[in-house]
Amino acid sequence: KRSEELAKEVGARHMDVRVDSLVAALVALFAAVTGKKPRFKVHGGTIAENLALQNIQARLRMVVSFLFAQLLPWVRGESGFLLVLGSANVDEALRGYMTKYDCSSADINPIGGISKVDLKAFLRWGADNLGYPSLAKVEAAPPTAELEPLAENGEVAQTDEVDMGMTYVELSVFGRLRKMARLGPVSMFQRLRHQWASMHSASEVATKVKRFFTYYAMNRHKMTTLTPSYHAESYSPDDNRHDLRPFLYNTKWPWQFARIDQLAATGK
Repeated sequence: KRSEELAKEVGARHMDVRVDSLVAALVALFAAVTGKKPRFKVHGGTIAENLALQNIQARLRMVVSFLFAQLLPWVRGESGFLLVLGSANVDEALRGYMTKYDCSSADINPIGGISKVDLKAFLRWGADNLGYPSLAKVEAAPPTAELEPLAENGEVAQTDEVDMGMTYVELSVFGRLRKMARLGPVSMFQRLRHQWASMHSASEVATKVKRFFTYYAMNRHKMTTLTPSYHAESYSPDDNRHDLRPFLYNTKWPWQFARIDQLAATGK
């Protein structure tokens, strides 16, 4: 609904394409080969099953998008082809909250170099100043990947921040400190322990920093396949052109995490 309203405001064509039959076909193929049918977590499935079913949908979005981009001009009697635009922001890339080769894969990503916090601020400004009031609805909607079944009342049960275990505001802080201030786990903990002293205890800050760096290390490899982005800020984690840190890390950060625990416990 929101995308349809925005398309009308900007003068773009809009299509509502459902991929349910494609997802069902892939699940049926897997079941035919293995004799097992994966289920979502809410239906009794494991974490592995739940994630795999989400990734199927995410990757099919990418395949369908490129198919339509290539053939829609032909359908309309036009020449050439269309470009696929990506919609993953800096924070999702930084945390690795995206599927490799999914709908984050595109020809170009206009918002790939912008954090969620800055992006939401821009959407609010655009709603007031660009004549696109539907942007306010987009900004107000709870961020969700929309890859898990809806709740019994029909509402979205999956939200990004719950999935990630951290808020977008926290991610924005982590991203700036990691890229722009060049802080590692210990130095980031020491900085945030004072910066967030009024909100969190030392042990809470330690938990948040360790959680971030665990997922950062676990998913850093995804940066090597990021869609080319418009770079608007200095905090982009894009591995290919903007952030040349390693893409393989020890996810346990043994010395760093032990040092953080020591500092949190001693109060230093």
